[in-house]
Amino acid sequence: MSGEETVDDAASMAPLGSVPLPGAVWIAVAGTPRLRAAPMDRGRLVIGREGDLAVDDERASREHAELRHSAGRLTVRDLGSRNGTFVDGVQTDGETVASPGAIVRVGRSLVLLAADVRPFDTVREADMGSGEFTVGPHLALSLGEVERTAMRGDTLALRGESGSGKELAARRYHAASGRGGGPFVALNCAAIPEGVAERVLFGAKKGAFSGAVADADGSIVAADKGTLFLDEIAELVPAVQAKLLRVLETREVLALGATRPRAVDVRVVVATHRDLRAEVAAGRFREDLYFRVGRPVVVLPPLRERREEIPWLVARAVAAVREDLAVHTALLEACCTRPWPGNVRELLAEARHAAGEAVACGADRVGVEHLADEAGLPIRLPMGPPGAAPEAEEAEAAEPSLDRAAIEAALSRCRANVSAAARELGLHRTQLYRLMKLHGIE
Repeated sequence: MSGEETVDDAASMAPLGSVPLPGAVWIAVAGTPRLRAAPMDRGRLVIGREGDLAVDDERASREHAELRHSAGRLTVRDLGSRNGTFVDGVQTDGETVASPGAIVRVGRSLVLLAADVRPFDTVREADMGSGEFTVGPHLALSLGEVERTAMRGDTLALRGESGSGKELAARRYHAASGRGGGPFVALNCAAIPEGVAERVLFGAKKGAFSGAVADADGSIVAADKGTLFLDEIAELVPAVQAKLLRVLETREVLALGATRPRAVDVRVVVATHRDLRAEVAAGRFREDLYFRVGRPVVVLPPLRERREEIPWLVARAVAAVREDLAVHTALLEACCTRPWPGNVRELLAEARHAAGEAVACGADRVGVEHLADEAGLPIRLPMGPPGAAPEAEEAEAAEPSLDRAAIEAALSRCRANVSAAARELGLHRTQLYRLMKLHGIE
């Protein structure tokens, strides 16, 4: 992240509706996941084995580093520690300007800099590692909105990147709706083969088409008295969108080949990674269906905005491979500082793969050397043969898709050295300058 982004900028989106309280959060201590926050209410925190945010880590100095919040900026300063202080993987030399979300390593422990530590009071550390899923404070805020929507009886629209937890949110809606004993039917609209969406959703009577040898209920009937989750709803063709709207308005479904509709009582949750309003404006999504299912909308934050969950997710994935495997702090640091475009799904898969590599090598702990080099990084088109330096013209022809967070993280790790950041991101320098301009990064 770039040092130009201030705490006040990030805090303007604080979910709790009052003045944000910057601070720091221990997210891993000696390789073990933790969740312990402290506010920077006096504008300063000393972290180490003693101080305002003390840690039980023999590799940390007594007073290891100082965190400051002043004039809307966060800074990190090493206090002459034995092992140095690292910000997003880069050792600090003197005072380093950091942004909310930056990861500070002291000894074998990791601290997350937070624009607002108040959400961390809403989740207990004991709950982070329990249950089927890991739900940190920022995701918990979104899930709270989901549950309130369910209790009101409203249709819900979820928006979030792939792997950010949309089905988890839909299941929370189902449980909170009072229909937890009824069916929960999930359907990925993007995975339905072309031409069969009507049959899959609405069902078909025997003889309705060639090969229909028996009556078949669709997903809507299967979800009767329960919840229907339509993931990637923007992928439905307009004709099917119109028929879905009629079902929602009349609470009746007419199967293909049927002469009479069937009454259904179903709650609907839709999800997409796209902006449905923009899809309506582009003519790809029906306006009338949008007004029926597009509000209220709950946005699920991507994993890079909920880094406090990463040590817990990694620990869960590693334990699934072998319970007695330890996790090296360097691995957690690497995972916390990568953007993970595939979000939780990608992180869990790569962490399991790293654990498998460690087992195959006979190691007793999973290190960063077991993590794939490309894990958690954006997927880009190749820009020439291996080892060849791409020309500016070739680089421009293969424009990558990188979000602001990934660019800022690389610039922070490289201390704003654009050439070094470009090399790390696999870009030509002119590409990175253009992307910086696009995202408004100074």
